[in-house]
Amino acid sequence: MENTIGLIWRTSSRSGTNGACVEVAFLPNGNVAVRDSKDHAKAPHIYTATEWQAFIAGVKDGEFDQPSSV
Repeated sequence: MENTIGLIWRTSSRSGTNGACVEVAFLPNGNVAVRDSKDHAKAPHIYTATEWQAFIAGVKDGEFDQPSSV
């Protein structure tokens, strides 16, 4: 497991005030850590820079948008 102590965690500016968010931090080696903002005791998910860029590209491309029939 990578050391995530002392990282700067960020939430989206579109996050609500209820605290039900995910937080993201960039590790010195280029990997990205993602955690639940409500439960810092759980280990964060760690993604490589390549995996993170693929996720961001999918978000921008609408890959994860809710179907319009829902």
